[in-house]
Amino acid sequence: MNQDYIVPDNWSVIEEGFDVERVKSSESLFSIGNGAMGQRANFEESYSGHTFQGSYIAGIYYPDKTKVGWWKNGYPEYFAKVLNAPNWIGINITINDEVLDLNACASVKNFKRELNMKEGWYNRSFEAVLQNGTEVKVNVTRFLSLVADELGVINYQVTPLNRAAQITFSPYIDAGVHNEDANWEEKFWEPLDAQYNGNEAFVTARTFKTHFNATTFMHNSILLNGVATEILPADVEKTIDKVTFSYTIEANPKDTASVIKFGGYTVSLNHANDKLVDAAKNVIASAKAKGYDALLDEQKQAWASIWEMADITIDGDVKAQQGIRFNIFQLNQTYLGKDPRLNIGPKGFTGEKYGGSTYWDTEAYCIPFYMATKDQQVARNLLTYRYNQLDKAIENAAKLGFTNGAALYPMVTMNGEECHNEWEITFEEIHRNGAIAFAIYNYYRYTGDYSYIPEKGLEVLIGIARFWHQRATYSANKDKYVILGVTGPNEYENNVNNNFYTNYIAKWCIDYTVEQITRVKDEFAADHDRIMAKVNLNAEEVRQWKKVSDNMYFPYSEEFGVYLQQDGFLDKELVKVADLDRSQRPINQKWSWDRILRSPYIKQADVLQGFYFFEDHFTKDQLEKHFDFYEPLTVHESSLSPCVHSIQAAVLGRMEQAYTFYLRTSRLDLDDYNKEVEEGCHITSMAGTWMSIVEGFGGMRVKDDTLHFEPRIPEQWSGYSFKVNFRNQVVKIAIQAAETKLSLEGTQPVTIYVNGKAVTVEPNALVTV
Repeated sequence: MNQDYIVPDNWSVIEEGFDVERVKSSESLFSIGNGAMGQRANFEESYSGHTFQGSYIAGIYYPDKTKVGWWKNGYPEYFAKVLNAPNWIGINITINDEVLDLNACASVKNFKRELNMKEGWYNRSFEAVLQNGTEVKVNVTRFLSLVADELGVINYQVTPLNRAAQITFSPYIDAGVHNEDANWEEKFWEPLDAQYNGNEAFVTARTFKTHFNATTFMHNSILLNGVATEILPADVEKTIDKVTFSYTIEANPKDTASVIKFGGYTVSLNHANDKLVDAAKNVIASAKAKGYDALLDEQKQAWASIWEMADITIDGDVKAQQGIRFNIFQLNQTYLGKDPRLNIGPKGFTGEKYGGSTYWDTEAYCIPFYMATKDQQVARNLLTYRYNQLDKAIENAAKLGFTNGAALYPMVTMNGEECHNEWEITFEEIHRNGAIAFAIYNYYRYTGDYSYIPEKGLEVLIGIARFWHQRATYSANKDKYVILGVTGPNEYENNVNNNFYTNYIAKWCIDYTVEQITRVKDEFAADHDRIMAKVNLNAEEVRQWKKVSDNMYFPYSEEFGVYLQQDGFLDKELVKVADLDRSQRPINQKWSWDRILRSPYIKQADVLQGFYFFEDHFTKDQLEKHFDFYEPLTVHESSLSPCVHSIQAAVLGRMEQAYTFYLRTSRLDLDDYNKEVEEGCHITSMAGTWMSIVEGFGGMRVKDDTLHFEPRIPEQWSGYSFKVNFRNQVVKIAIQAAETKLSLEGTQPVTIYVNGKAVTVEPNALVTV
């Protein structure tokens, strides 16, 4: 059974009732972020039950030494960790000398959490009876400012209900934190300095090895019934890595005592090390000048402007609506495109699993979302991130024995170095290189901005083409080029030969690179000469590449009329997932790895990933044949799986199946399909939810510089709508069963194809098809 405690709501994620078994899952689901930092929805007050404490700062990481049983040449030395950052949210509470701890209260009732996605704030409220009989009502609101992205705000209110109470608020900042997933149980932060003045405190710490400096700060003000008091802390505890203030206030029944806490981080990525405390003081001064209410209003307006462009509306299906907005919300909390040094981690700011900030997920799944819902510069920044790491990709390839500027982009990285520590991924899951090249093609196809290729992209493509040329092996037996010893997108097969998707994208990368060399030579001669001199490429080498791409081998079954996932696929016992006992699922938690590797079961789209990227290379009949062969063998135990299958089911007109996959991808975390949400949310796959609607149901494609739509609608919906920013013109499309409405926010009329027919849309006019 999937979890089912999140209350359906169009604009909020809501939990009602306190259950200790749900705490860690809810800490993930109610996470907040602003692109520069984020945190799990941990309780501010003490909690003695099971919890996963987590705060994170974008771009700050630690290279944790790889831990493996048997070292192999070429292993990455480090597994880069998203670092658990110092904790600034903590506020311990004692009421009539008893600690407020939901795990120890005599009773808890009316417990409710709300993550308001429309306005960008998180609220928690409850009534509790403490062991000493004091009954209190608690209401806490927290948000991370989108406008001042070094600032977070907490408004923590306590109202005694049945008797007068002496309430002590003890807000603290603490750099003595650990990572849940540390390989060697070591601490990653070295405390440098702690200081305080009045109601402000600052703890500065530095990461070991990487030497990122961060000042964690807080400012507190105490209010009674909404009126600020001038209380200073009655007591201060200071160690080298922690500062705790204590404020005591007397409150009568129905009086509300509250602490408003400003906190956050200033970091050496953005400030000089000796200016971090000064920068933090400036953040506090600015926040104090605005005040809590104005900061909250500013937050609501900032989110309103994001939703204005990014929202997808769904009529008649609250769970589907909640799912898509949750996904869009988390994507924007994780990455806003402001800083080209940053990328999109698979867990965002919601957990530590997978380490690293960058997977191939960014290029394969996230770039389309950011291209269509933001300015194209955001997607260009993501491409530039990879260009800036090209030298490291060449180094990574050299470590594995490749030469002559061949580039292998890492599976997982923070700074361009490979930092994944499973050999079958690090050495074998090389298809990731293809996604980097595909993103360059996809960016140009969508934006029409060719300038990126002569400026930066062609160098990346050449490095990737060189890698594929060297990675292929000539088979005298087949008189073809083969690619041996790989793991395809289906990670439930390791060390296989001739994974169709890998071979196909390798061939495509070489062919595409050769086309771009020719075009740059014809249209940007100076860039061409500069690049050829820099990479030392000549015509003979390009001829050798073409020999490989023109003679690439693809495993094929005449019997089934399909490309085979790999050479030995038909040797497997092809028992469909539907015929597998439910008690055996998920197989990644129930079966040995040996049994999984011998099974026919597919973790995520593999051959079908190729059919998704290169849809126009195949007929619809071919898609149908391959979908019918592979989908029944797919267990969808990767978060990246349902979206591709949803899009393809929609193309095939199988709307019930497309809808089921859509719900699975959009509510993967809300309903905890994979029984692992307590480790964090699946951020990068959330872009696939957007694709399921826009590319799947909406049928959006770009062909010959023109937008095309083939709108379809699940029978569960009465209508849906979305906007896309296509070449600096914003197109809105609203789809119902009987008609499609198009409108344009722009200055020039645009021609759009709907079901193959050209429609001209004028600015600020509505066209109904």
